[in-house]
Amino acid sequence: MPLHTYAVLEDVFTPAELDGIEQFGDRLVQRQATIKSGQLNAAIRVTRIAWITPPEHRQLFARIGAAVQRLNAEFFRFDVKELEPMQYTIYQDSEGGHYGWHVDCGVNNPAPRKLSLSLQLSDAASYEGCDLQFQFGPGIDTAPRTRGAIIAFPSFYLHRVTPVVSGTRKALVIWANGPEFR
Repeated sequence: MPLHTYAVLEDVFTPAELDGIEQFGDRLVQRQATIKSGQLNAAIRVTRIAWITPPEHRQLFARIGAAVQRLNAEFFRFDVKELEPMQYTIYQDSEGGHYGWHVDCGVNNPAPRKLSLSLQLSDAASYEGCDLQFQFGPGIDTAPRTRGAIIAFPSFYLHRVTPVVSGTRKALVIWANGPEFR
């Protein structure tokens, strides 16, 4: 089975549910995101984030978990065991939001990250730039910007979010981990 650059699942959430996730995320305490070293580095990443943890949000984690299992079974077939806390992410033009090329290895993870996912919360017409891109081989692939789309990809793939030119992009970032690869 060929390994896919990324896979997309749409219509997991209704527009009203997406509005609810976004409104909830906007009420969370947000902070400027750091890079793996725990440092702020505007050359690499300018993003506001807030964390959503499973105990308080079982229904959201259950819905996302079902989508992860479906995407994993159809496209990747990794040994995935659990979801990490989710990251509500905001890229704003006023701050020059972006995230340079990186992989999602995480820090102090209980198990290796296997799949990374991004739930697109913003309508594509509400911002310019800020594309989620993947480098796999010689080319660069750009993920769809459809509101409500869940884009899944192996966590070890090189990816970035290009600078936002105008507007604001919001996404829910999800990681699924599991035992070491063999």
